[in-house]
Amino acid sequence: MMRLPRFRFLSPTRVDETAAILANEGPDAMLLAGGTDLLPNMKRRQQVPKTLVSLRRVQELQRVQNGSGLTLGAGRTLTALVRDPRVAELAPGLWQAAAQVATPHLRNMGTLGGNLCLDTRCNYYDQNLEWRRAIDYCMKKDGEICWVAPSSKRCLAISSTDTAPALLSLSASIRLVSASGERVVELDDLYRNDGIDYITRRPDEILTDVRLNADGWKSTYWKLRRRGSFDFPVLSVAAAAKLAADGTVETARIVLGAVASRPLLSQPASDLIAGKKLTDGLIAEAGAVAAKIAKPMDNTDFTLHWRKRMAAEMVGYALRELRGDDVRELRRRIARHTLGGI
Repeated sequence: MMRLPRFRFLSPTRVDETAAILANEGPDAMLLAGGTDLLPNMKRRQQVPKTLVSLRRVQELQRVQNGSGLTLGAGRTLTALVRDPRVAELAPGLWQAAAQVATPHLRNMGTLGGNLCLDTRCNYYDQNLEWRRAIDYCMKKDGEICWVAPSSKRCLAISSTDTAPALLSLSASIRLVSASGERVVELDDLYRNDGIDYITRRPDEILTDVRLNADGWKSTYWKLRRRGSFDFPVLSVAAAAKLAADGTVETARIVLGAVASRPLLSQPASDLIAGKKLTDGLIAEAGAVAAKIAKPMDNTDFTLHWRKRMAAEMVGYALRELRGDDVRELRRRIARHTLGGI
């Protein structure tokens, strides 16, 4: 039985109080939102903070504002997002992404901010301490070699967040608060393509809210996994577009997830469909172009060659849905997801 290491637990009630604690504790403290990612990591001794700072009682992180765009508190649970009709109406891609995270029990605990900051994953990293010790650890924790690609100079653990690709397709921004001030950054700037140093949020910063303006945008999210619940994505596609009355794409963003250490925007595929109608031929071409940036490694479920090939197919499914096709049967069969209920 894997047990948690000893730690000190603090539970502030305000953002400024939380920021002061982080500034005082330094790198020995970590934020605890829902705990669905951090606590298992602590049991496996991948992360061993001396102090956990809970965000559960910080009410400022629960707010939702619908003014010029939609502002979502980072402390909102994924279940709360799925049950919010404003999210379903304004950002259906985000709604679909949140609805497909893990299981109902984990969505009840997991938060939007926690999912955006999800640790990168790898078959060689997400093992217990004894297993990792037996193979001499890996580059991401306590070792020097990436066992996925031993000649690689950087860690190739993959980004498995569901909500980040959906929000990136909608050009979302985030607010980060620390004791020294706050900054608003584009969500795209939160991530690096590095399995270890995968996020630009500093240890003393709190991700407080997510802001998006989805007016006039259609969006969708497709997730590939072995089972219809619980599993992390082995490939995901988020697509968003503004369409003219005649179906012409005015602007679009196509994002791939779980194919690198960060979600990847395919600018060439996005540019390709802009100013055109989504014909079957154009959709197939856009899928092929988008798949070029997918470089999956052999560090998760399914074979990497099949996941690479599926990238083009999944982009096609997403664009067909944006076009208005009835893809419910495809979604049930391929993505193992129905649009009704959670």
